[in-house]
Amino acid sequence: MTPDQLRTALEDRMTEQGTKWLADARASVAADPGVVRGLFPLVGRRCGRGPLEAADPHGWTVDDAARALLLAALPLTGTALLEEIGELYRTGDAAERRAVLRALPLLPVGDGALPLVRDALRTNDTRLVAAALGDYATDHLDADTYRQGVLKCVFTGIPLAALPGLRRRADAEMARMMAAFAHERTAAGRAVPDDIEPVLALFPDVVVPGHRDLEAVPTATTDRRSPREA
Repeated sequence: MTPDQLRTALEDRMTEQGTKWLADARASVAADPGVVRGLFPLVGRRCGRGPLEAADPHGWTVDDAARALLLAALPLTGTALLEEIGELYRTGDAAERRAVLRALPLLPVGDGALPLVRDALRTNDTRLVAAALGDYATDHLDADTYRQGVLKCVFTGIPLAALPGLRRRADAEMARMMAAFAHERTAAGRAVPDDIEPVLALFPDVVVPGHRDLEAVPTATTDRRSPREA
């Protein structure tokens, strides 16, 4: 989302007091970037924590949007900005880390924030993983890590509809990995998530592999059991 879209979405989701607090907080951050560390943890209590749009457990929340706007107000660039958001991510709770990840497309950080994305993909927090695979990852994450992140979503039940860049980043290797997953689930008599079908449909020439092919499916970032053990 753009800052304008976030502001519009927040109009009906925040109280008058919350709106004023956020405006004052953004002005304070623009004048003195150092105050963001004290303001960032207060956002949920001051602005709200409910879903921003539909009641989607993996979608934006009010505090995600408010924190993203707070970060977008920082008058920092380059190393100074990366150090600031890195500190907020490392010291923040899950909601604060998620907001940093969601804000990345709004910030002039180039590839510099990829370590934060990779860190989030190593966790078992599904909302953090979904946030990590947002627009910033779509534009900057390498193909192998992106594929493994998507496969982790399939393993952990994160709906692939939550990944805005999936159709653009999908490739034949990702389809092969999903076909392997589907084959293994079917062989074990378990249900296959419906949302992998659109990815498979993009690459109809991908052959559903046998069990031995599953040994080659990368699982380094899943932090879970392999498909064979699931």
